[in-house]
Amino acid sequence: MNLSSNQAEAALAIFRQAYPAFDDTRSLDDLRAAEFSRLDEQSQVYLDYTGGGLYADSQLREHMDLLRNGVFGNPHSDNPTSEATTLLIDSTREAILRYFNASPNEYDIVFTPNATGAIKLVGESYPFNPGSRYLLTFDNHNSINGVREFARGRGAEVTYVPVVPPELRIDAARIDAEFDQIDPDANNLLAYPAQSNFSGVQHSLELIEQAQSKGWDVLLDAAAFAPTNKLDLSRWHPDFVPLSFYKMFGHPTGVGCLLARKTALAKLVRPWFAGGTITVSTVQAERFQLADEETAFEDGTVNYLNIPAVEIGLRHIEGIGVATIHERVASLTGWLIDCLVSLRHGSGEPLVRIYGPTDTEARGGAVTVNFYDANGKLIDHRGIEKLAGEHNISLRTGCFCNPGAGEVAHGLTEDDVAKAFASSERMTYDQFLNALEQQDGKSAGAVRISLGMVTNFSDIHRFLQFARTLLS
Repeated sequence: MNLSSNQAEAALAIFRQAYPAFDDTRSLDDLRAAEFSRLDEQSQVYLDYTGGGLYADSQLREHMDLLRNGVFGNPHSDNPTSEATTLLIDSTREAILRYFNASPNEYDIVFTPNATGAIKLVGESYPFNPGSRYLLTFDNHNSINGVREFARGRGAEVTYVPVVPPELRIDAARIDAEFDQIDPDANNLLAYPAQSNFSGVQHSLELIEQAQSKGWDVLLDAAAFAPTNKLDLSRWHPDFVPLSFYKMFGHPTGVGCLLARKTALAKLVRPWFAGGTITVSTVQAERFQLADEETAFEDGTVNYLNIPAVEIGLRHIEGIGVATIHERVASLTGWLIDCLVSLRHGSGEPLVRIYGPTDTEARGGAVTVNFYDANGKLIDHRGIEKLAGEHNISLRTGCFCNPGAGEVAHGLTEDDVAKAFASSERMTYDQFLNALEQQDGKSAGAVRISLGMVTNFSDIHRFLQFARTLLS
């Protein structure tokens, strides 16, 4: 055994002592060897699970066998191949409801291309009007931020609730006060992430009931939460839940859904109609009738050949157990953070600054950091990504489509951002970063290391070895 192997074994022993629950997840090591062998065959360290999950070999085989052995036509008909497709789509709807423990009497499934498509459906159709409020947290994904344009366009008030450094959790007193500031005769929408895709913070699901008791509808972004946590919709009853299935189990891409309460879906007013969303339309009379429930929101033909892969993916996750996935990610995340905060240059300066919690309490497996040199000077995150790539490590850098969390984490003020936007010229993201850095050396970018279902100890050890090469 070489020195590196000895170091890894010693580190593993310390880790297992610090996080004994990890041993209960060793079945995932067998799963990785059997279903994800390509990772180790190619010496890949994949640490971008918040960006996209990985698929198992068996998921692909089962999906391809289904397509190879069947004949499936466009579901907008009653012929035999169309009916075969409709049966698979209906089966997948039922599987999604079962997985999230959602009653078919309470929830509908609207298939979309991704979580963003689901969010846009809500934004363009929610009955905002003068007197309405759209309340959202600073750390929402840009797809949620974008709904503010629909809200403002219809005269609604848009309010952001801050997240508080250093852990970047919601200002509880502020959001509670905002819940009381509504017109009971208007439509009011709260939007927040169950798990921030920037900081990994898991915000309390209790906010759903608190908001609804005051007359708010709730849009819960579960895209980053669902891959490693159970969202039980028999316990929690958000009005709208957007999801991207590739983030949960890798395959298929191009299929997401909006899980919507029937009562909430009935409030939405579509701004247009399309093929598949109507029962009838006429050109001469210029009239149309929308279809019932979820059908009225599925524009055109759904991705009917990929939708059955969702049910396959859900079975895959259920066979493993989301609790096992959660425990593995929590253990490895805790170890990663423990080690990162201990890394210091010879000068005594810390190597990294972590944005978000530095323990595993109410946090997921996304760890966002910046690296600093021995003089405390920020190392450009883009350079970190390039260096990591040379070590076959896949991570993500930038703002992760979450500008609000980044602005708070980096201490950017409204004035800082306004100055960066001073030019009327269209900017790229790099130009925006450069404009910030020219002010006071500030930045809006960071490095995100995100863990998932088949992350193993070796992945974290190799990343930490890479991080140590930046010490001086």
